[in-house]
Amino acid sequence: MQHFRISFIVSLLCLGLSAWWGYELAGVGGALSAFGIALILAAMEVSLSFDNAVVNASVLKNWDEYWQKLFLGVGIIIAVFGMRLVFPLVIVAVAADLSIAEVWTLALNDPKTYSTHLTNHHAEVAAFGGMFLLLVFLNFLLDEDKEVHWLGNFEKKLGSLGKVSSISVMIAIGVLLGCMGLVQEGQKLVVLISGLWGILIYVGVDSISSLLEKEEEGGGNVGDLVKRGGIGGFLYLEVLDASFSFDGVIGAFAITTDVVIIMLGLAIGAMFVRSMTIYLVKKGTLDQFLYLEHGAHYAIGILAAIMLASMKFHVPEIFTGLIGVAFIAASVWSSVRHRRKHEALAVTA
Repeated sequence: MQHFRISFIVSLLCLGLSAWWGYELAGVGGALSAFGIALILAAMEVSLSFDNAVVNASVLKNWDEYWQKLFLGVGIIIAVFGMRLVFPLVIVAVAADLSIAEVWTLALNDPKTYSTHLTNHHAEVAAFGGMFLLLVFLNFLLDEDKEVHWLGNFEKKLGSLGKVSSISVMIAIGVLLGCMGLVQEGQKLVVLISGLWGILIYVGVDSISSLLEKEEEGGGNVGDLVKRGGIGGFLYLEVLDASFSFDGVIGAFAITTDVVIIMLGLAIGAMFVRSMTIYLVKKGTLDQFLYLEHGAHYAIGILAAIMLASMKFHVPEIFTGLIGVAFIAASVWSSVRHRRKHEALAVTA
């Protein structure tokens, strides 16, 4: 429980603030309503982002303590305030040609108009986040060097496709072009550009990581701050967090248009995701459950598909959350079966 202590403290603070905000707006009834909505948003954020915590842990477990603390410290500020509050404000500011201050005033005084501006640009956000998450999934799946295969020979054969140079990028671009049929004619160009930016940022961050790793292996002048962690890895996890948070922010407006309650509720969820990441790293859970990382990446692949499909179709947030949890649960079950099987063989040997 020590890994979740700060999350519980932040949760109590955020729930208290949400109740106070609701009371200021509509008395006791408003306080109870705001408190309940904040709880619902927190639960939704945790269910949507558990696979994010697993992937974070799979990267962080190989980092040194400095970069772990930097990501879990500075990263939470970026995740809570940057991605779940400031970035939606920036989207609306650009779309409506307003200043950030004007958009913040709009969010507080006319939340329905604010949410309309944000949801009107859902397709572009979904294209960007969907492409980034799709590449995260594809580069895990199409890895010829991967030794552990959850789906056996089928997954092994898919991994062998990684021999083809840039196959993940080719598939992602093909999927993006196919998604053009999901949006109206006037949206196609901006969606295409957003999706290409998602691909470009993934490739750019991945290139930075690879460059720093090669310099370190070759004995180049790479400082201690980019060893066993590094700028590239930090940027990768921050963009990954951003891609996950888009879905939660957009989905939150289906529950409430109050931007303050949304920020407080999603902040609780983001804190618990960070706590789960710390727990998984410190306890070595990924080593105990062999296929957990696989389940998380398959959940990311499904989430990418759902984000892209949401450009045309409404997908209930509860479905998005539950399907991710289902993949995680299946991978844990498979891991337990695999461990018991090998323990039994070791006893009989």
